Amino acid sequence: MGFARAGMRRAERRAMLPAVSLAAVLVPMFVVQPNTLSYFGMSMLLNLGVPIVFATLAQLAVITANELDLSIGSFVSLVTCIGATLLDRSPWLGWTALAGCVALYALVGALVESRRISSVVVTLGLSFVWNGLAVLLLPSPGGTSPVWLSTLMGLQAPYVPAPLIWSAAIALVAHCLLMRSPAGVALRGVGGNPEAMRRCGWSVVRAKAILFGCAGMLGICSGLALLGLTTSADANIALRYTLLSVAGVILGGGEFVGGRVSVIGAVLGAVTLTLASSFLAFLQIAPEWQIGFQGLILIAVLSLRLVFRRKRGRR
Repeated sequence: MGFARAGMRRAERRAMLPAVSLAAVLVPMFVVQPNTLSYFGMSMLLNLGVPIVFATLAQLAVITANELDLSIGSFVSLVTCIGATLLDRSPWLGWTALAGCVALYALVGALVESRRISSVVVTLGLSFVWNGLAVLLLPSPGGTSPVWLSTLMGLQAPYVPAPLIWSAAIALVAHCLLMRSPAGVALRGVGGNPEAMRRCGWSVVRAKAILFGCAGMLGICSGLALLGLTTSADANIALRYTLLSVAGVILGGGEFVGGRVSVIGAVLGAVTLTLASSFLAFLQIAPEWQIGFQGLILIAVLSLRLVFRRKRGRR
């Protein structure tokens, strides 16, 4: 019983790391500029938080299957281009194109498992495909967001900044679907113990196709949210989302193997990275230093997780 309780306490401390990381970013922000924690300050800093949250959850769906998606940034950029051109001018054609993208994502997941191909290699190649299609659709920045999309993303709440409400709602829905529902538990089992899933009659190929398809749908949500906020598109507008999404999942307590992920933690990780990036931009810090600071946050969190793991091994 003592060992079990100690293990539970260590697990609880480890689960608190995303919240501690968020607090570690919020405290210096408040010290340097107290107005950042006001309604308008948080609205400004988290303005682009919703697309990053969606992109992080898309990466989480792939990592759940012990895979990695290096194309999510290019895919989100393509979605913005589709939304600013096809979806605005011919909605039925735009939705058909987006549905085709999701189907291709699911096909990639099935291909990775059935042919035993590295997802890193496949998605890296796929990123060039997404980027090429985006450039063909929109050679130069421009296009127009559909009115309904701009209106939706422009909604404001009276007391709590809208990005926080969106992020909380997204986290709650995704947590219930992936962490609590029977189907979500089964899909996570693909990353945790695929052989056991096969013995139980589950198709690992189908499961990975579903997870990659979910990543595609979340990527579409990310791209459309970004388009609604910026009201225009660019073939390279979201390329940094690839690294941000990986960092958000790992910052939130996710593991590259074992299907160990946390939806709530990933959303907190995405919010932390968004706040850090926006605040550094507000302070007029050069972009390369912003990326370096985000990397330091990730290294610090991973170091703390390693410390907890070593303590557990000694006991």
